[in-house]
Amino acid sequence: MKNLTLKPKLLASLMMMSLPLSVIADDTLKAINAEGNSHIESAQLVSKTGIPKADRLVSYKHKGIALENNQGKTLSLLKGHFGSIDHRQLKQGLLLATVDLDRQQAMLTVLNSASEKWTATTYLPKPAFKIEGVCLYQDEAQNGFLFLVGEQGQGEQWLVADATSPIALPQLIRHLSTPPDSEYCQVDDAQSRLYINEEKVGIWAYDAHPEAELSRFPVAMAHPFGQLTKSAVGMAIVPGGLLVLDAKANVLHTYIDNKESWQHQSEFALHNVLEPEGISARVDGEQLEIAIKHDAGIAFYTLPWTYTSLTSPPPIPLVKPAIQTDAVPSLGDAADDPAIWVNKANPEQSLVLGTDKQGGLVVYDLKGKTQQFLPVGRLNNVDVRHGFHFNGKQIDLAVASNRDHNSLHVFAIDPASRLVTEMGEVSTTAQDIYGLCMYKNKQGDIYTIVNDKDGRFFQYQMQDKQGKIAGELVREFKVATQPEGCVADDKHDRLFIGEENRAVWTLDARADQSTVMTQVMPVGEHLKDDIEGISLYQNDKQDYLVISSQGNDSYVVLDALPPFTYRGVFRIGFNTAAGIDGVSETDGLDVSSVNFGQPWQQGMLVVQDGRNRMPLENQNFKYVPWSEIADQLGLSKLSK
Repeated sequence: MKNLTLKPKLLASLMMMSLPLSVIADDTLKAINAEGNSHIESAQLVSKTGIPKADRLVSYKHKGIALENNQGKTLSLLKGHFGSIDHRQLKQGLLLATVDLDRQQAMLTVLNSASEKWTATTYLPKPAFKIEGVCLYQDEAQNGFLFLVGEQGQGEQWLVADATSPIALPQLIRHLSTPPDSEYCQVDDAQSRLYINEEKVGIWAYDAHPEAELSRFPVAMAHPFGQLTKSAVGMAIVPGGLLVLDAKANVLHTYIDNKESWQHQSEFALHNVLEPEGISARVDGEQLEIAIKHDAGIAFYTLPWTYTSLTSPPPIPLVKPAIQTDAVPSLGDAADDPAIWVNKANPEQSLVLGTDKQGGLVVYDLKGKTQQFLPVGRLNNVDVRHGFHFNGKQIDLAVASNRDHNSLHVFAIDPASRLVTEMGEVSTTAQDIYGLCMYKNKQGDIYTIVNDKDGRFFQYQMQDKQGKIAGELVREFKVATQPEGCVADDKHDRLFIGEENRAVWTLDARADQSTVMTQVMPVGEHLKDDIEGISLYQNDKQDYLVISSQGNDSYVVLDALPPFTYRGVFRIGFNTAAGIDGVSETDGLDVSSVNFGQPWQQGMLVVQDGRNRMPLENQNFKYVPWSEIADQLGLSKLSK
């Protein structure tokens, strides 16, 4: 342990002088001085590239939050009675989050960089728990999120800002189950990692991304599992690591991040510091400037630091959903697969059919509003084809895989009324029916291809048997492991299938042709298992294959013709202006190049959203204009 004797000084202003140390090594923590004030609630150093002359933000009891220079002079004061603080840089200034202790509500405001004046404040609704800590997070699109932490194991995440300013009405994203005895949190924006303390246990890390699942891993633990001895409290994120305060032991610990395998590096005794709580740090060349808030004020230090932040993978381009549907009726993992039915007479009156795999089929319009719900059972995947001759007239056909009966559940879509009605079920030889797609050949015959979880595929020709729907099994084939998503290219008589943990394959879709398969793309650099929904975007100039890469919440685009050239990958992020959350854990998707009117002139992509965050409701589907995808991936240039 590096021993340090710190002599607190009650100074009216900050004197930037190092105290003499008997031993100075390369990793020695150096005391600069102490600033005495027992009325300080929280303190944070601010970036030197932000507001000129500003050094730190300090929250004082019954006085307010002061922006101070390095001599302790107040540059700007936000009057009030505030507790925990955190900040981020926006285009217009400094975004500040705090707790109004009189109201017990989280509050947001912006300090304008030019005027150094505070803007109007925004309050979040009062939660059902006492807020102990607040911490801000900016995602890859610079949207601002606020975490609220309570000591009874409760927390919340809110969307509070876009890249320029706070939003008028903050939106609750998710409730969090956090450790008990938690008061402190910090977020590493670059790694999308949230750190929360559990005082007697240690520091935990969570995925901060609003679409992430709630899981954690340990960073700094107490004895006998780690080096902390008494009480883990505040932490500060530094390049390549973390600083952690062991409050009752009066020790500062440093940890290095070795790709989530955290290594304890050093510890420093903090003599004459009274129960340190909060810590803030910033980089100054090859050293850290550190401010530690303790019971008697703020202590300032420097520490040599040559570590660098872990490299992050290149950011995946983001597109925004324009519409989200009403939620499906069933709770839990329910929404699964969409299919776009094109109204050829009036494309703007087209429909989206979505499966509720706990209960039935939901029919939406292009505004995402529910038009029908058919409670027919556990439907997994659905597809549609136009022009099926049945009982003397032509109808449009929708077929879904029914997991209650291992059957093909068949529906008619009336082109005139847009009503979807049941036609009946076709039994199959599947033991655990799963994925499904449809194919129409050049002669006008319509087929349904369905798979079993054991890897078998069954191809049925849909038939009218004296006014009753029927299906004749015409072909079988198999992959080695579990498949689900598939799509047929009617134009080229080609079938694409997804083997979830291995690859996308293609083969001839015609019933009388070989089932020899060619690999289109394996799981690897761009495609992360599970491989889920697959669909085709086709127009007169270009055909694209769109694949749900569920393992990293993204979508891969390939040419749909050999050699199946990779064209890019994208994610679906938040549309803060429309109040629509991003998309994660997508199962099924569908895409069309039809002009459905504004904003769908180049077509649309419909995806299932595994976590419907805003508002917190059952799962639903998101609609994305194809033009956004084409622009992000440069596909518009290829089509010219």
